Amino acid sequence: MIVLKDILYKVTLEKVVGNTNVVIRDIHFDSRKVGLDDVFVAINGTLSDGHEYIKKAVDKGALAIICERIPSETINGITYIQVLDSQSALAIMSDNYYEKPSTQLKLIGVTGTNGKTTIATLLYNLFTAAGYEAGLLSTVKVMVGKTKHTATHTTPDSLTINRYLREMVAAGMTYCFMEVSSHGVHQKRTEGLHFTGGIFTNLSHDHLDYHKNFAEYRDVKKKFFDELPKSAFALVNADDKNGIVMLQNTAAKKVTYALKSMADHKAQILENQLQGLLLKLDGQELWVKLIGNFNAYNVLAIYATAQLLGLETIDTLQLLSTLESVDGRFQYLISENKVTAVVDYAHTPDALKNVLETINAIRTGNEQLITVVGCGGDRDATKRPKMGQIAAQLSTKVIFTSDNPRTEKPEDIIEQIEAGVAPIDYKKTLSVTDRKQAIKTACQLADENDIILIAGKGHENYQEVHGERTVFDDYKTVKQLLTALNK
Repeated sequence: MIVLKDILYKVTLEKVVGNTNVVIRDIHFDSRKVGLDDVFVAINGTLSDGHEYIKKAVDKGALAIICERIPSETINGITYIQVLDSQSALAIMSDNYYEKPSTQLKLIGVTGTNGKTTIATLLYNLFTAAGYEAGLLSTVKVMVGKTKHTATHTTPDSLTINRYLREMVAAGMTYCFMEVSSHGVHQKRTEGLHFTGGIFTNLSHDHLDYHKNFAEYRDVKKKFFDELPKSAFALVNADDKNGIVMLQNTAAKKVTYALKSMADHKAQILENQLQGLLLKLDGQELWVKLIGNFNAYNVLAIYATAQLLGLETIDTLQLLSTLESVDGRFQYLISENKVTAVVDYAHTPDALKNVLETINAIRTGNEQLITVVGCGGDRDATKRPKMGQIAAQLSTKVIFTSDNPRTEKPEDIIEQIEAGVAPIDYKKTLSVTDRKQAIKTACQLADENDIILIAGKGHENYQEVHGERTVFDDYKTVKQLLTALNK
């Protein structure tokens, strides 16, 4: 039996109309899901205002309404509660409703522009391989032990987060590794959660369609660390100038990692090959199957986290050496005629630069590097020319194409990407609007030992055009096309 007043614990109430000592069934912020004796939380979102659906929720059986503005006309028998911030109230109520599951396991949050998915997923893989029961909340998937669920957002809504955490607790999980996005923090989705640790990877140009400017984007990330408890750890990349910023006001234990700077945990790249990396990590040599400088940072963050969570050093090193790359993160194949195709989620200027520099560091210089890249529609347009500049500068040939154009015209997006290309690089570029045809063109242009990079979508198995999703997988597509060309 769940009583309304109990799930309102720690919610700041502005005004109450009606009785809070009533038994409720469930909580929803989508009026379409409301049933008899449910609580409806009216949220003023980016696309619609939940306050417009209060009457609909009542008609469907809602017993209580949580809102920032109580309607002018109220109905007897319905409890109306005015709060300062509905998103914050939803997060705290979700935590209470599911009996504070984040306090019953060790929840580790990973934030930053790039590397979140790799670090969270590989931590889950490492701890699972070490014999621990672990969960994962990531962009690619949600794992409750060995049970897989499809992910819909980098950081789900607070109700979904707490529901999955409750499932994990019920299933005996000891750890959960979770991606924490700037959207998630800004929209209070992580409020009320108890984190055992936070990890900061790096900060670069992204989501400026959502955040007003880079400073706001940085400060939202910082808010996550500001709110960590004294009992937690805050692990940050000291080679990123924003790493120390994250630590400025945190009460958590401050720990750093770096390849270049002074830090608590240090790594050095001894060898960088297509087969993997040879690292010197805190003075010990380690071979890993992951590739590139950015993965050296990821491995170091994973190692440091495992140390902070009490894993034995020798066990951690042994398990790190067995880890495989995450789907869509520098995922590669080599065709029969020795063309290497790399699929990567790189969808920011910094991520694209990292991947291209990694490939160029491995190349002998005799091979072509053919890049297929686009930018998503209805997202930050300011990064498009930067993506074009980087792709053309660091590739032998570039094919600009569609990513997920959504409601925008693909040709308009491509034109904005091309605007960043330096005149000296014009001759390297061409545009092919259809993504499959663009990948096919890259395969046809590639000779023996050449490298094709397909960037932007990574693990995604769909293409979104004019609001409709169709099945499309970069890795499967390039594999099929290279196989067909070899016949």
